[in-house]
Amino acid sequence: MRKLTLSMAEQIISAAFAKAEELGLKPLTVAVIDAGGHLTALSRQDGSSILRPQIAQGKAFGAVAVGTGTRWLNANAESRPHFIQALNGVSNGAIVPVPGGVLMKDEDGDVVGAVGITGDTSDNDEAAALAGVAAVGLVADCG
Repeated sequence: MRKLTLSMAEQIISAAFAKAEELGLKPLTVAVIDAGGHLTALSRQDGSSILRPQIAQGKAFGAVAVGTGTRWLNANAESRPHFIQALNGVSNGAIVPVPGGVLMKDEDGDVVGAVGITGDTSDNDEAAALAGVAAVGLVADCG
């Protein structure tokens, strides 16, 4: 099983920021957490608003918590809002159920961690996250 390192987390953030620049996105905040839900690295671009670190971590945590990307959580927030409300209750409000949280797996399918990005539209946040995951050769799961 591959482990998430600080160097990998920094590469994920750099690649996500490069994708944001390529796409002309608003300022992003990127959180990278390990398989246990612990923050490995977080970075905010200049101009990123004050709650962005919490939102990015909530997206990443949500992905690790349910074992898939937060696009799945978003779909369930629409179809089963009581489930997402209960999930957020048991997690003490730690989950942000919108796209932009991408689960990272190794080549064997083992969870390595997740990246959560916020600052632009959810689809653009997710695109930047996918670029970050690809930069370190992990498999991305958007949900």
